[in-house]
Amino acid sequence: MTYCLAIKVEEGLVLASDSRTNAGVDHVSTYSKMHTFVWPKNRYLVLLSSGNLATTQAVVKRMRSEADHGAGIYSAPDMDAVAAYVGRLSTDIQKEHRERSNADFEATFLLGGQIDGHQPEIFLIYPQGNYIHESAEHPYLQMGETKYGKPILDRVIRRDTPLELAGRCALVSINSTIRSNLTVGPPVELLLYRNGGDARLLSLSEHDPFYRALNDAWNEGLKHALNGLPKFEWEEERRAAQFVQEGGSGTMR
Repeated sequence: MTYCLAIKVEEGLVLASDSRTNAGVDHVSTYSKMHTFVWPKNRYLVLLSSGNLATTQAVVKRMRSEADHGAGIYSAPDMDAVAAYVGRLSTDIQKEHRERSNADFEATFLLGGQIDGHQPEIFLIYPQGNYIHESAEHPYLQMGETKYGKPILDRVIRRDTPLELAGRCALVSINSTIRSNLTVGPPVELLLYRNGGDARLLSLSEHDPFYRALNDAWNEGLKHALNGLPKFEWEEERRAAQFVQEGGSGTMR
């Protein structure tokens, strides 16, 4: 399994992915699911992959090969055209593989980036080749094991969320998924893309000081928030009775 997400805010894009591949309990390894395609002052594209490894590797390899010859993603006029191209490429490769085997070769992709003269965009590309983009009310997209990391995204992410805060939110979303599902695991890759071309890419292992500090701070924050929730009415009454019984004076805390 895997977990990848893409967020679009006013300042730019956040893309994040885990790195665990799982072909059964005896075949667990790590493999980068984040692929970047960069032509300075022209276009910056990021592809996150999920699904059959043979398909995703073939898609990425063919994307790079055709781009090197000035075609494919290099010549696409806008991000919609890039998404459509990746969808066609994926379905073609799946078909080629199925002609040789009856195995499941499906793959799903998250695409994000910016082409000069256009706004940054993100897309979720399905195994069938069709795709969707985010909405103003729902400015993020997920694929893979999505349920554990979704609650914080729903509560925090808005269009006006600062880029770095959205990045930390993405890390917490992935961290929550890793803690709940053994098929998702580090290293965690995080890319923050600011409108216009400035990008920062991080690869965080489970022992990375920043990643560990973020994990610890989130855990403590959750405990503090839980302890600060309003008490049930009978709890307050019980505390007041105990306070009087013990002969307390002053203000009850």
